[in-house]
Amino acid sequence: MDLTYILERLQEPTVLVLGGLLVGVQFGALAQQSRFCLRAAALEFSRRKPADRLPIWLLAFSSALITTQFLAHIGEIDAGETRQLASPQSLSGALIGGLMFGTGMVLARGCASRLLVLSATGNLRALLSGLVFAVVAQASLYGVLRPARDWLSGLWTTVDLGGNDLTTQLGISESAAYLFGALWLVAGIILAWRNRNSVWQTSAAVGAGLAVPLALWFTTAMTRQAFDPVQVEGVTFTGPSADMLMLFLSTPSDGLDFNSGLVPGVFLGSFLAALLTRQLMLQGFESGPSMARYLTGAALMGFGGMLAGGCAVGAGITGASLFALTAWLTLCGIWISATATDHLLEKSPAAIKGMVHSDQSP
Repeated sequence: MDLTYILERLQEPTVLVLGGLLVGVQFGALAQQSRFCLRAAALEFSRRKPADRLPIWLLAFSSALITTQFLAHIGEIDAGETRQLASPQSLSGALIGGLMFGTGMVLARGCASRLLVLSATGNLRALLSGLVFAVVAQASLYGVLRPARDWLSGLWTTVDLGGNDLTTQLGISESAAYLFGALWLVAGIILAWRNRNSVWQTSAAVGAGLAVPLALWFTTAMTRQAFDPVQVEGVTFTGPSADMLMLFLSTPSDGLDFNSGLVPGVFLGSFLAALLTRQLMLQGFESGPSMARYLTGAALMGFGGMLAGGCAVGAGITGASLFALTAWLTLCGIWISATATDHLLEKSPAAIKGMVHSDQSP
């Protein structure tokens, strides 16, 4: 992709922000329309009752993985320059953080991306939970929780294994990577057909997943044509949410970049999609106990996401599409803990069940 014409007329940070904004609008609008949600997919799997959410997640995941691998194969994505593969990562942080994130995701009734999407539609529960998520993520990155995060992250790193590329570690060929993605794509299509997902909903799920390789493609192009160094980025929400919080509170010290446009773009895209389809609706907490559950879950996600180096989208789709070992550990941890938490809550006393199952999010 030749960005010379644009870069000659706009400053590089402006182009990066606009690119992040456009990718965010695509993801936000299509995630809102498809009702993309890892938490809902994990619970359908946990309860052995696949409905409309599991195929949506599988379609988004598989489309992102296949397209990312294809663009990397033809040289349009510099996978080796991504944060997940270019620098040492924490294996212990990925596993522990993934377990924390999965539990928090169930308690808060949505992962970081889902909270952001729902916030734009008028869901005040998601908005407040998202703010708590961003505050805890920022505290884990630079604040009072940083020593704990650093200690847990340092227990076991990819330096001990010689790298974070799962294809190298396991000797996976390109054909095997494509086949792996194709199997999940077929599974998603079959489940979508069996559960009678609409064509628009399934198409929107694929479009939301394609935002990940689009982000990698755009930032790769910027690394090759921009004068200043640019980090190759996918779609993630833990770090960008923390950075966006500080952008509102103080002057950014590191300047604007791709992620500066991503979070506002997702919010804008979700808002416009909900507005055009008449799905805007104010929703709030119905009780104090349910509010405590939401905010506890958001805090767990904030620390867990920062510890793992990615959220359900940042690790679960972007990192997994790159076959980063730590991303797969995080994704497995999220699924395991979400399933276990759901089972524990189902077996909990009636009073706790009432707290857990109130305030049903759309």
